[in-house]
Amino acid sequence: MRAVVVTEPGRTALTEVPDPRPEPAEVVVRVSSCGLCGTDMHILGGELPAVPYPLIPGHELTGEVVAVGEGVTSPAVGDRVAVNPNMPCGACHYCRIGRANLCEDYQAIGVTQAGGFAELVAVPARCCHLVPESFSEAAAGLIEPLSCAVHGLNRLPRRPGEHYLIYGAGTMGLMMAALVRTAGAASVSVVDLNEDRLAFAESFGLDAAVTSADRLGRKPGFEVVIDATGAVPAIEDGLGRVRKGGTFLQFGVTDPARSAKFSPYLVYHHEIDIIGSMAVHNSFQPAIDVLEAGLDLDPLVSDVYGLEDFDEAVARFRAGTGRKIHIAPQQGSRTAGPRSARKG
Repeated sequence: MRAVVVTEPGRTALTEVPDPRPEPAEVVVRVSSCGLCGTDMHILGGELPAVPYPLIPGHELTGEVVAVGEGVTSPAVGDRVAVNPNMPCGACHYCRIGRANLCEDYQAIGVTQAGGFAELVAVPARCCHLVPESFSEAAAGLIEPLSCAVHGLNRLPRRPGEHYLIYGAGTMGLMMAALVRTAGAASVSVVDLNEDRLAFAESFGLDAAVTSADRLGRKPGFEVVIDATGAVPAIEDGLGRVRKGGTFLQFGVTDPARSAKFSPYLVYHHEIDIIGSMAVHNSFQPAIDVLEAGLDLDPLVSDVYGLEDFDEAVARFRAGTGRKIHIAPQQGSRTAGPRSARKG
């Protein structure tokens, strides 16, 4: 099969590798879509210590089961699935206290083992969630990042009538905006330096989309500020926009080597809650249910590339051009916009 392999930090190759075979309790998925995200950029840059090289990356994957291993009763061959890439050990302290996303022996498909930027991938059957046949390919490919956003929402106080400020008008920022709107936000504003993204954000139902929070005129600040960029300047600015008694959510992934400056006095004096949100935690099926209930995120997918155009897709991602970019290993050429719903 064909797969994109990160041979070492900064180097990728499209190559032929052996087809995977399912071990007991595993299935093999023919990948129809796998999204690019910031974590993939950190893997390409050699910034995550848990990553073994060479590695086939890609953790936002969906597709069809084509083989099952011994002992697997579900899913079955032919089932359409989305794959939760996270594989907590189940035995460490954090797993035992119900915080499996903080597992001390962190393993994840596309991060510590072969992922979805390939025609086929072997994954634990327990990681597979059935995808409704009504879902478009775009929606199916957005389940994993939406599950991260659902977990982020679950970390927030979710008090109706509060005003939200989100840094980052990319996929994750706009997903968070859509979710907090359903949770009763009085207003949702977004800050981004990318004018094209801001133009789309305005069409996505945001109350305001600006290049600087100064333009919003909320002198007391915002009850909830969310960073969806991982960019230190955005984080530092956002911490200064939290209203007294408010909450700051660190949702974006930052280079582990970076640090941000803030005022501990203001955190104390203004009783500001600073919260982190790490990956997925009991939020995969809720993400599917939210989409099935009618949340339309298909417009977030702006481009779909084949494996042979992986480097071009990465360059487009890094340039901040477009929105969500999907890699479709079974197709050979790039298409623009979300793909149509699968029939039957």
